[in-house]
Amino acid sequence: MPGTLWQNQSSPDRKCDAEAIRILRSNDWGNYTLPSRRLYPYQWNWDSMFVALGFCEIDLDRAWLEVESLFEGQWRNGMAAHIVFRRDQPGYFPGPQIWDSGQQPPTSGLSQPPVAATVVRVLYEKDPNSGRARLRKLFPKLMRWHRWFHTQRVISGGAAIAVTHPWESGRDNSPDWDSPLRAVDPAGIRPYQRCDLGHVDSAMRPTMADYDRYMKLVEYGRATGWDHAQITREGPFAVADPGITFILLRADRDLKALARYLGYRDSLFEIERWLRSAQRAADYLWCPHHGAYLARDMRTGEHASGISSVAFLSFYAGLANSRRDLRLLDHFKRFMRTVKWGMPSFDPEDPRFESRRYWRGPTWAIINYLIARGFTQAGYHDEALLLRETTQRLIMQSGFYEYFDPLDGSGAGGPEFTWTAAIWLAWASPQAGQG
Repeated sequence: MPGTLWQNQSSPDRKCDAEAIRILRSNDWGNYTLPSRRLYPYQWNWDSMFVALGFCEIDLDRAWLEVESLFEGQWRNGMAAHIVFRRDQPGYFPGPQIWDSGQQPPTSGLSQPPVAATVVRVLYEKDPNSGRARLRKLFPKLMRWHRWFHTQRVISGGAAIAVTHPWESGRDNSPDWDSPLRAVDPAGIRPYQRCDLGHVDSAMRPTMADYDRYMKLVEYGRATGWDHAQITREGPFAVADPGITFILLRADRDLKALARYLGYRDSLFEIERWLRSAQRAADYLWCPHHGAYLARDMRTGEHASGISSVAFLSFYAGLANSRRDLRLLDHFKRFMRTVKWGMPSFDPEDPRFESRRYWRGPTWAIINYLIARGFTQAGYHDEALLLRETTQRLIMQSGFYEYFDPLDGSGAGGPEFTWTAAIWLAWASPQAGQG
């Protein structure tokens, strides 16, 4: 049954509550939800998982359905793709014909940050009695996806998780990828026509030079027949990403809890093996010079030269190192002092910071939520509260945009964005259960 949390509200923010529910319902296509009707007209992996958190507050059955529908596009090798193409939408590029993944339903050839197991744990713990049968069906699919990361996205002998395309990180054109992308030669790519610039100002989107390299990487993957092990081992782009690494580590811990709930001892042993590599993965990413966890080019061994917001997800992952944590907290306070509407996605004192360009500076409600959850669990409640209150004020001031300018708080990217509405319901609203 739909929940009652959002009914008969009398608080001043009830309009935001109602608007968030309206956005979720209007972007709901039956068993999956569009991030944005015009800009993103398909099902996106981690978008859907955040959407499930929003639906969890108003309709638990619909929340489970969102997760289940994503795994209808799971590959035989275990990968959950970053896009599931449910219908032909010629206004989106690159569409299913470009990816040529050979899957049914058609999908992209990449994955995305694996927040699913963490979300499933939230859904299950909301009502274990009604969720147990659904968890039993989903659990093997989650295991296969995590196993794919731990086998197909690691370099032999290593522990950190690689992304083989910037899109796989979910942070498409972060400055983290600038140096590794320069090694990708875009010569000879097929002519193409972007569609995103017809919906959003080009000043908010990746440049054409970056996009050429994105398409070169797609062409490389397609030429391998989407052999993910080969792409990781030999492809032109493989970067250890703090975002993927820490999100997967947290998801591994939550998957372990789910295995314990179900009494699956064999799965517990396998997950524990993955968790034993966590410290090595974190050590590989730590840069003493910057005092932060940084992306690292796995072809050259070089760290990125700037700090992204995902560096603070080490708390979310459950890692604890007093010296490192103090340095990270100093950076967090500096970031939040420098801009009025944090958390910026990239160091606001770095010359590459751009307040309105996709992942090169803007504030994202979903990242604020993840960082705040980590702070809360590590005992840094003031920092978590600061992020929650900032996110509240951003949304109440500017609406449910894809992301926000951290300097003036204005909305940017797509409007009426589903995951921002979902995070409002799940966490940012004063009425929310806060995950």
